[in-house]
Amino acid sequence: MVFQDQYIYVSTESQEIKNTVESSGLEVPFLRPAELATDTSSSEDVLKHAITEAVQNGLLFDVVVLLQPTSPFRNHEHIQAAIKQFEKHPDSLLLSVTEARENPYYTLMEEDKDGYLQKSKEATFTRRQDCPRVWNVNGAIYIFPVDRFITLGLKNMKKMKYTMNKVSSIDIDDVDDWFLAESLLKNGYNPTKPATINHQHIHQLILHVDKKPTNKTR
Repeated sequence: MVFQDQYIYVSTESQEIKNTVESSGLEVPFLRPAELATDTSSSEDVLKHAITEAVQNGLLFDVVVLLQPTSPFRNHEHIQAAIKQFEKHPDSLLLSVTEARENPYYTLMEEDKDGYLQKSKEATFTRRQDCPRVWNVNGAIYIFPVDRFITLGLKNMKKMKYTMNKVSSIDIDDVDDWFLAESLLKNGYNPTKPATINHQHIHQLILHVDKKPTNKTR
């Protein structure tokens, strides 16, 4: 167990989700307003609402651990390790990340006003291996002190990283992500025991994810 039940808050506007969560034994003492449940709602506004509601319900706390539901392969070991990392820099925002395959100094391009592609970050590197390492924020774990969040907001806080591997970093953002995650599970991937994965299956699944997921082996 990472957290005691009384310290877990689920933010949702859905009565159905509220009922499902409460059937597992957790309390959901408030629903998120409809205006904070649209495609244009910001995470910061949702967090401010949840923090305010939690305080009004008598819960006092110094730190928030935000766990978005779109990271199916994040597990308790990731959360515990991220908390230990955060404790080294408790005034910062800790972000879970994975090392990026693409690099703005080398492979990423932007279109200029004339329609030509230019490097996102100008540099003279001739090998990608020589470029600075860059990181994708994977959305799995955010940890931050409440007072700094209220004063500065997430954007202006100093940021530290907690690194996760590529598979653990899968974020369900579209149907392809869903099919990839589902196929990994069908092929024996256990989020609590990542070493059990069949890497031959992963290779084939990634090759097919843009089309139709497959369970076939070579």
